[in-house]
Amino acid sequence: MINIVFFGTPYIALNSLEYLYKSDKINVLAVVTQPDKPAGRGHKISMSPIKEFALSKNLPVLQPKSIRKEPEIIAELKKLNPDFFVTFAFGQILSQEVLDIPKYETINLHASLLPKYRGANPIQRAIINGDKQTGICTMITELGLDCGDVCKRQIIDIHDNMTCVDLYEKISADSPKLIEETLIGIVNGSLTPEKQAETGVCMANKLTKEETLINWSKPAQEIHNLVRGICKFPSAYFIHNDKIIKVLETRVLNKEGKCGEFVGVTKDGIEVGCGKDCLLLVKVKPEGKGEMLARDWANGLKK
Repeated sequence: MINIVFFGTPYIALNSLEYLYKSDKINVLAVVTQPDKPAGRGHKISMSPIKEFALSKNLPVLQPKSIRKEPEIIAELKKLNPDFFVTFAFGQILSQEVLDIPKYETINLHASLLPKYRGANPIQRAIINGDKQTGICTMITELGLDCGDVCKRQIIDIHDNMTCVDLYEKISADSPKLIEETLIGIVNGSLTPEKQAETGVCMANKLTKEETLINWSKPAQEIHNLVRGICKFPSAYFIHNDKIIKVLETRVLNKEGKCGEFVGVTKDGIEVGCGKDCLLLVKVKPEGKGEMLARDWANGLKK
C-alpha cells in the first residue's frame, strides 16, 4: 500500500479524495484542509467538502491557518511517515520543511497543461482566452510557482459553449485516476517525471474587477468567452440604469448592431451589438434579484 496525506479544500478535489480512499493500492493516512469559515447569506461557519468526507470516514483532519508557520502541524505530519503528500486546490503554499517530509514526493494536481497557465486561475483563463484545449497535470511540487517536473498529463477539449462549471466538473472527474497512476508509477519506477519546457510559460493570474466589466466594443466571441469563463464567480457584468447586471449565459449571433445597444428582444433573449457580431444574453442576474431569463428582465423594464 502507498501511504499518503491528502491536501485539498474545495469541491473539485473531492472526487480524487474519495477515489484514493477507495483504492486498494492507496492508504489515506490523514487529510489537511483549510480552516472552517463563514459561508452563504447567513455566514454560518461551514467545513470544506474535503473535511466532511474525511470525518465521515474517521480520517484524521488537520486544519492549519498557515502550514508554514505551525510547527505543531508539521510535527503531526512527520509522525505519519507518509510516502507522498497529494495536493489538489489546497489553498496554501508549502514550505521546504513540509515538502521534505514524504518518503518520495509531494504530488500536485494542476488544472492546465504546464507550463501554460501556472498560478491561481488556470480553468477560468483557458476559457476566457478562447482556448480549444486545456488539460490536467500531475507534477512534483517545488518552492517555485507550479514549476516542478511534470509526471503525467491529460488533454481536455473545450467546446464553444463550455463554461467554467462544465470544465470544473470534467477536471474533477478525470483527476483521480491520473493521481493514482502517478503515485504507482513513481513507486514502481515505470514513470519518469519530465522537466517543464522553458518556452510557453504563461501565468493564470487572479481576475481583477476591471476585467469582469463587459466592453461592448470587443468582438461578441471575446465577450462570450469572458461570460462562460467566470459565469459562476465573479460573473461578467454591465451597468444599466445605474444597476449592476451580471451576465450568466450567452451565445454569439452572426449579425451586426451598434456597440452596447439592445438590437432586439426575442424568445431566446436580448440581442446586444458588439464590436463584431452580436451577443445574445440568455440568462442574467440583475442587482438585488435572482437569476432569470434575459428576456424576462427586458420585458420587466418596459413596465
